Amino acid sequence: MFKKVLVANRGEVAVRILRACRERGLETVAVFSEADRQALHVRYADEAYLLGPAPSRESYLRGDKIIKIAKECGANAIHPGYGFLAEREDFARDCESEGITFIGPKPATIATMGDKRIARSIVIKAGVPVVPGTENIESLTDEQLLEQSKIIGFPLLIKATAGGGGKGIREVQNIKEMPSLLKSARGEAEASFGNGELYLEKLVKGARHIEIQVLADTHGNVIHLGERECSLQRRHQKLLEEAPSSFIDAELRAKMGEVAIKISKAVDYINAGTIEFLVDKEKNFYFLEMNTRLQVEHPVTEMVTGVDIVAEQIRIARGRRLKYTQADIRIKGHAIECRINAEDPYNDFLPSTGRITHSLLPTGPGLRVDTGVYPGIEITPYYDSMIAKVIAWGETRGQAILRMRRALEEYRIVGVRTNIPFHQTLMDSHRFMGGQYDTRFIEERFSMKETEDDKKSNGEIAAILATLVAHSEAQKAAQIVRRNERDTSNWKWVGRWERMHR
Repeated sequence: MFKKVLVANRGEVAVRILRACRERGLETVAVFSEADRQALHVRYADEAYLLGPAPSRESYLRGDKIIKIAKECGANAIHPGYGFLAEREDFARDCESEGITFIGPKPATIATMGDKRIARSIVIKAGVPVVPGTENIESLTDEQLLEQSKIIGFPLLIKATAGGGGKGIREVQNIKEMPSLLKSARGEAEASFGNGELYLEKLVKGARHIEIQVLADTHGNVIHLGERECSLQRRHQKLLEEAPSSFIDAELRAKMGEVAIKISKAVDYINAGTIEFLVDKEKNFYFLEMNTRLQVEHPVTEMVTGVDIVAEQIRIARGRRLKYTQADIRIKGHAIECRINAEDPYNDFLPSTGRITHSLLPTGPGLRVDTGVYPGIEITPYYDSMIAKVIAWGETRGQAILRMRRALEEYRIVGVRTNIPFHQTLMDSHRFMGGQYDTRFIEERFSMKETEDDKKSNGEIAAILATLVAHSEAQKAAQIVRRNERDTSNWKWVGRWERMHR
């Protein structure tokens, strides 16, 4: 039974995990790079230790340093959060060999489901449909992938077998594009995961990206917490998530949940995980991959189910049974999450860096903000651009949208550009309000151009108003205000007059 947890991550997810540990009376340890000395997670933890220079390969990806710190400070459990070392089988195995509890799945499961090609073959054997692609084939050369592409047909996706977070993915429309895209995908996969192996997958047009949250304990109990809609993406990066999906009905939800549990049991899964599916227009669903970690978008599931997923992760890692059965899980209301990133939506979403000089978080009924920044913190180019997640809950989807609109209007961040205007425009989109979107919506049927024109117009209005104010102030400054002939105020004169006439 562990009593001290080291959080091997940074930013909002580190703060989220530290809070869950503190609620359970666990001592906490943070690690940080030189760029994160003043970070919120460092201030929030009971103890904090320097890992190394700013680049993640010299700090947050140094599993050996993290384990060494854990042993020296007496932390007997490590929570990896998401990203960095969360899905590294070697790190989980090293933790076990050092007698440290890894708050996550078993190393063998991470290795199995982390290789997308192996994962696909396992779920096929379990009778689960997958998107057509390269099946049961070992490491493929570029020449072999070119031959396989002719069999699968275009359009298709090139994917990294060790992929995640939208890295190592390329969309291919024809055979002529294949060689250059294979080269770039392999290079990105090698740089991101240390593994340049690729596989091919048929591109399903008009599809929705739906994922099912699962929880599994060491006693053989597995449950699902319903679905999340993650179709709003840009370059395979999620921008907004909601739960439940307006596209999924109760019958399909139950069916997909059963399949997710089936896959989890097939790989002897333990702890929190996510099964991702593509669902076509006819509501046929296909297995995509399994993420063996906590997801960025887990708050929307927590909001509609009332289940604290991070708390359950800790509970499972301590060897306890799940707090809930499947019968206990009820979907109540609707939740939407907007990822607030430090990037310019008017300039092709280029990253924005700088020091946050002012931050005003939205509050009120049904709102939650997960963040790891505060005024004075610097946004650096070394890590992911996400600085906060705004989550709005409502009894209906319409109420959740209205609350999110208000939250985005209230949210103030000064010092860096953010994608808040993008989310505001999205909230006003008729297609979004009607739930009529798919994975291609942002890139093909959504534009910030009208908003950009409004921005220019508002800028001109602001300039005119500023000129008028400046002119008015100058006029006032030029006026000479004569001193009162009396040497004191009228109030004092009245007081004197009253005293004389008593």
